[in-house]
Amino acid sequence: MSKPVILAVIGAVALSCVNANAESLFAFLVPPASTQVAPQSPQNIQPTPDEERDDAQLDPRLQRQVVTYPSKEAPGTIIIDTPHTFLYYILGNGKAIRYGIGVGREGFTWSGVKSIERKAEWPDWYPPAEMVARQPYLPRMTSGGPGNPLGARAMYIAGTQYRIHGTNAPSTIGRQVSSGCIRLKNTDVIDLYDRVQIGAKVIVLPQTAAAKSRQVSLSHAYAPEPQSQAQTTWQSIRPSGRL
Repeated sequence: MSKPVILAVIGAVALSCVNANAESLFAFLVPPASTQVAPQSPQNIQPTPDEERDDAQLDPRLQRQVVTYPSKEAPGTIIIDTPHTFLYYILGNGKAIRYGIGVGREGFTWSGVKSIERKAEWPDWYPPAEMVARQPYLPRMTSGGPGNPLGARAMYIAGTQYRIHGTNAPSTIGRQVSSGCIRLKNTDVIDLYDRVQIGAKVIVLPQTAAAKSRQVSLSHAYAPEPQSQAQTTWQSIRPSGRL
């Protein structure tokens, strides 16, 4: 076999190998893939090492748990206790699932009765115009995925720009940090997402609720002892200003 023919055969074999392994051989030349992540089923979602570390450091009261929570609201209702950074999912029979949440920072809290209008898995994030005006350096769109501030799931609250969503910063749970949205750990928001129905009632308690509650408790704590019947009678018949 002549030298040119041998070289041609070697070249052909080499080319076929390159074609077969181009992805691995030249992977460094391929631009990074989009941050878009396909929706995943809840059982395939595992906490990242950072999330596991943050979970271990999270105040036990902020861990997801079933608690006693008497309420006249129907099962499936969401009650957001902004002052205490809790979200309750009503189960009925005086029980609820309580989740630790992050809430709006000072000046960005709100309250009212709304509903869930839609849900999304690994949602894209489009910061509202008001947020962009305050923080012009923000990207105009961030594709869904682990680096997205909306986290693994989002439930959109009708009539508002707010969402109940996950987070890529689980250490913020239990804090007043957002621009009005309610955030949960990704593992918690997935659990809630699978329970919540479109149209579910959402009750956001006012920031002053805790203060009012404490005031009522204190007023009862320091209230004078009730008078006996004899004391009451004496107070009614004794001359004013005299013993």
